[in-house]
Amino acid sequence: MTPEQSEKLYEAYYMRVFSYAMTLTGDRNEAEEITQETFFRAISKKNEFRGESSEVTWLCAIAKNYFLDEKRRGSRTEPMPEEDRPDTGKGVEQSAVDRDSSFRIHMALHDLEEPYREVFELRIFGELSFREIGLIFSKTENWARVTYHRARLKLQERMDVK
Repeated sequence: MTPEQSEKLYEAYYMRVFSYAMTLTGDRNEAEEITQETFFRAISKKNEFRGESSEVTWLCAIAKNYFLDEKRRGSRTEPMPEEDRPDTGKGVEQSAVDRDSSFRIHMALHDLEEPYREVFELRIFGELSFREIGLIFSKTENWARVTYHRARLKLQERMDVK
């Protein structure tokens, strides 16, 4: 792969891969590390790309595999300090309500079993199509649609209970 091709690949898909890595980790620093490693692996192994999926799907699969490898190694056990939240200009009461709602949603999402959680995150946060999600899981587009729909129902159910 030429340097120009590498640069085009990076520019075209950086934000999508980074967004996907954020859904996996929930941490900006880890997501940046995963994104960097993903592009390094992709560029150094571009001749292994078989063209059976889109490039973004291939890159997300690399990111997912790297994340899982690192998770298995246990290198991500040390929690990172929480960053200060920017001032949004909302009143204290509204910010507290928004924070509480957001926390409840994230708690319900965190408790969601796999593959529902990951499919939901890929669709909402990663902004991937059902086809791309199906390819990441080596399943059909219809499987991704059904799994996403079930994940939404499970989340809604859990939010109604809490």
